[in-house]
Amino acid sequence: MTPQRLAALHERCFVTPRPWSAAEFAGMLAGAHVFALGDDETGFALGRAIASEAELLTLAVAPEARGRGLGRGLLRQFLATARRQGAHAAFLDVAADNQPARALYTSEGFRAVGRRKGYFRRPDGTAADAIVMTRPIAAG
Repeated sequence: MTPQRLAALHERCFVTPRPWSAAEFAGMLAGAHVFALGDDETGFALGRAIASEAELLTLAVAPEARGRGLGRGLLRQFLATARRQGAHAAFLDVAADNQPARALYTSEGFRAVGRRKGYFRRPDGTAADAIVMTRPIAAG
């Protein structure tokens, strides 16, 4: 997975939050504790595990590949990888108006614990709130 290909798929998947650039992906992938799962054609998850916490940085599934369980599989791989790296809890931010993603995360045991007002910027300049979600990661 190259930063350029990850950025291209991310751009096909997101408006809010805004898609990440290849440089942003390169920076993230160069960071300590960051891991990428999946592929840069149909879908990927990018996460990081530090000490006892894991953060799902982004999860992207190509529009034509949605509805087949790929996102759920990537989310479960993220949790399993985080557990292997010693995390006991996972968290993420999701756009408040992204109902499909929120439903996925809720069905996988995440619960809303906070709201970040105006956290995500839309292309038209308006802002979208982020819902902060978390769940424990069972010891394996």
